[in-house]
Amino acid sequence: MYHIGFDIGSTTIKAVVLDDENNICYRSYERHKAQARQKALDKIIELRKFTKEPFTFAISGSGAIGLCEQSGLPFVQEVFASAVATKKFFPETDCAIELGGEDAKILFFRGSIEQRMNSTCAGGTGAFIDQMAQLLNMSLEEMNEASLHYHRIYPIASRCGVFAKSDIQPLINQGVDKADLCASIFQAVVGQTITSLAQGRKIEGNLLFLGGPLYFLSGLRKRFQETLKLEDEQINCPDTAIHYVALGTALCADQEFTRESIEGTLEELVNTPVEMSESKPLFETKADYDAFVARHQSHDAKYADLKSYTGKAYLGVDSGSTTTKLALIAENGDILYDSYSSNKGNPLDVVLHDLKTIYDTNPDIRIYGAYSTGYGEELMRTAFHLDGGVVETLAHYTAAKKFNPDVDYILDIGGQDIKCFKIKDGHIDDIVLNEACSSGCGSFIETFANSLGYDAKEFAKLGLKSKHPVDLGTRCTVFMNSGVKQAQKNGATVEDISAGLCRSVVKNALYKVIRARNKEDIGKHIVVQGGTFQNDSVLRSFEQELDLEVIRPSIAHLMGAYGAALYAQKLHRTPSAILTREQLENFSHTARSVACQGCSNHCSLTINTFNDGTRLIAGNKCDKMIVTKSRHEDLPDMYKIKTQMFEDIKKKYHHERKIGMPLVLNNYDLLPFWSRFFDSLGYEIIWSKPSTQETYQRGQQTIPSDTACFPAKLVHGHIQELIDQKVDYIFYPCMTYNVDEKQSQNHYNCPVVAYYPQVIENNMDMEETKFVSPFLSFDDEKTFVKAFCLHFEKAGIKFRKHDVQIALHAGANDYKLFHEQLRLKHQDAVLYAREHNLPMAVLCGRPYHLDPLVNHQIHQLLTQLGFVVLSEESVPRQQPHTTNVLNQWTYHARLYQAAHYVCENDDMHLIQLVSFGCGIDAVTTDEVKEILKASGKFYTQIKIDEVDNLGAVRIRLRSLKGAIEQQKEEEQHVH
Repeated sequence: MYHIGFDIGSTTIKAVVLDDENNICYRSYERHKAQARQKALDKIIELRKFTKEPFTFAISGSGAIGLCEQSGLPFVQEVFASAVATKKFFPETDCAIELGGEDAKILFFRGSIEQRMNSTCAGGTGAFIDQMAQLLNMSLEEMNEASLHYHRIYPIASRCGVFAKSDIQPLINQGVDKADLCASIFQAVVGQTITSLAQGRKIEGNLLFLGGPLYFLSGLRKRFQETLKLEDEQINCPDTAIHYVALGTALCADQEFTRESIEGTLEELVNTPVEMSESKPLFETKADYDAFVARHQSHDAKYADLKSYTGKAYLGVDSGSTTTKLALIAENGDILYDSYSSNKGNPLDVVLHDLKTIYDTNPDIRIYGAYSTGYGEELMRTAFHLDGGVVETLAHYTAAKKFNPDVDYILDIGGQDIKCFKIKDGHIDDIVLNEACSSGCGSFIETFANSLGYDAKEFAKLGLKSKHPVDLGTRCTVFMNSGVKQAQKNGATVEDISAGLCRSVVKNALYKVIRARNKEDIGKHIVVQGGTFQNDSVLRSFEQELDLEVIRPSIAHLMGAYGAALYAQKLHRTPSAILTREQLENFSHTARSVACQGCSNHCSLTINTFNDGTRLIAGNKCDKMIVTKSRHEDLPDMYKIKTQMFEDIKKKYHHERKIGMPLVLNNYDLLPFWSRFFDSLGYEIIWSKPSTQETYQRGQQTIPSDTACFPAKLVHGHIQELIDQKVDYIFYPCMTYNVDEKQSQNHYNCPVVAYYPQVIENNMDMEETKFVSPFLSFDDEKTFVKAFCLHFEKAGIKFRKHDVQIALHAGANDYKLFHEQLRLKHQDAVLYAREHNLPMAVLCGRPYHLDPLVNHQIHQLLTQLGFVVLSEESVPRQQPHTTNVLNQWTYHARLYQAAHYVCENDDMHLIQLVSFGCGIDAVTTDEVKEILKASGKFYTQIKIDEVDNLGAVRIRLRSLKGAIEQQKEEEQHVH
């Protein structure tokens, strides 16, 4: 008897036929293009010539659940199917890792069998690798080959595929070698598997690699092997790797069928209509659509003939995340030439081609100003000797004013970024950028269109014809993959899916990114721009959602470049220094990656060299290695000052007896206390070193939760560092309460900070080191002393209670003294800023944002921009203020105090650092924003995690600086 197993995944269908001896008689692997039911029927018909009746049959896979529920066909859970096949064919396996199109699984066989699967996120799966290949304009084979010749791995977010896309784009714009990018993408997949799937359980022993990505991509297998430090003989990737679940399903199949019964069941299923959640169509009639088109045509830009033009011309280049835009304008603002091209991994080639075209069309063209904007602003400026750069927020506002002088809200949706600017009294009042999530961006529609075999424009037009748009909600776009796939399986038309996606993109932008509470939050004179709004379906969805008519200029996709050209016209009076036609003919560019040796950060630098000897160094966080720049590094910086104060304390105490402590979380606040405390008891603390990327990787395998914030994840690496140093003791107490600074209703630590020692104790192997982790509170001296002595006695050290009491007072005094010194240094910095007429930025976060890997040296970025940098903990103590939220956390109380302090000082501005995964910051960010808004202050929030590409951060900080300068100019103009 034959045994048939099907594995219907999110993108493919796999089939295996076994005989009675379990020999494989047939196997296939094909894409089903969202027609899973039809494909299953076709496959059964095809198998007529390979099988005899009766046969056993079963189905597995994420795409088969609904099919089996409706038809009653036998279903085998895919992890179970993999386990059965492994026990049968590879019994020596300790761990199996399977990556599919949109799912990832890990099976542990050593000890008790344990299985783990990704939930609804497709980060770190085949779909993610496909997207990345598309972004790099490479085939999977080219990507695989390139990854084997890498020189450097760049940190790329492994928590979600959409976020990772946003991290890779700036690296492309910096000119990073593709081989390095390919290997870094594969490394991100490895990181996702280790942190999200293994979740603290060690991957070791004999490994079985399964699924398409691991089977076809040897470079991906190599990254796993190097990361997990595995020998060749420990790894097995069988030739059945891509059919493995189908193979296991065939082994499990025990229900007999005839051809007639199974074909009849599947045929019935194909023809069954399905009920779905729907919404109203974009246009009820053709007349509605014609009126819509006519209205928007009234905002068309004017064009002039480049060939015959004799006046002065101005050029704008917008080097964006996935596309490059260029606009050449006449003196009256008419467009002489424009272009909108995909970067295809090399934006310089795009601009080179456009400039040559301009010169060839009109050899006598007189360019009197050329400005660049966007992520690749600096690269373009340096490469083609442009006259200057303008921050993109200002470029977009300049362009929007040309179409509507009364504009009060600009929404720009690009490929992977969303920018919203609120305009108040003629200047940018508030800026919202999506930090690292592309939810609600255009690339999602494009990726989906391509996966269905359409180009983005064609796909968008289909949505206009939809009569029943599918309601896909407002989930994260990666999760929405599942919703769209389900709608396809349920028989929704491509038109309905297109319209549903466009509507969801708009809802995501409004409610997830802008977080608009109501329509009034947005504005009345709205200008929309960016490539995504070229899509009429998105534009119509936006107007329907807000019940407002908005302006979309015909050059919505070129507004950054157009604004940069207008800016060049405003600021530049002499002929441009841009490369001539002859110079362009000899233009060439090379890029190489190096690790900067200027300090212990070892930034990943990309050195771009051009044929005329010009160089651009990208990826740097300071100007140390760049001789040509005017340097601001001597400006007062409280982050630098506190770091130096910590270094002085570490050098201060010396004893023969040592105790290890991790420099993490609340220890960034309590270092002065613990250093003096243990000194009083005759011990020297060995503090772990400031975090590096290696620190994170060192502890990555023991992190049990992928949702913890990055500073918490780093604790594992610090503890591992101390274990590797063979310290006898590691002291890391649990502390529910913080120091009471009398600024809040209570003085808790956040639960992660308070109890992370418990996570460490239960998930890490301490080897020979003793881990001492009592529950301590500064509020109760007696209990503190008792718990401290008891836990150390268990570990083998006996302290006298009286000595601990004295140490407690000594530590508390030093802690108090340290904060007083910090406040004095703060006052010196303020004095310096006012003497030199410099703006001040209060860079707010938690004490552990001092960690260089956590803050990515954003404080140095601020000093480069000419800000004096202060911190929330250095702010002078004030009278407690009332808050709209329950104020019960010491560190948050400091944040609110800092916000009120900034409101009282005209020359200060607040920037809040927020770590991804910090739930409590959902509350603090709103409260800080409310405090600042009440006094007419700008609120700037920067979300940070393990990825250190600061493209979006730089734009945000430069936008803030531009807005401050504009406000200043207007105030002087008034007076």
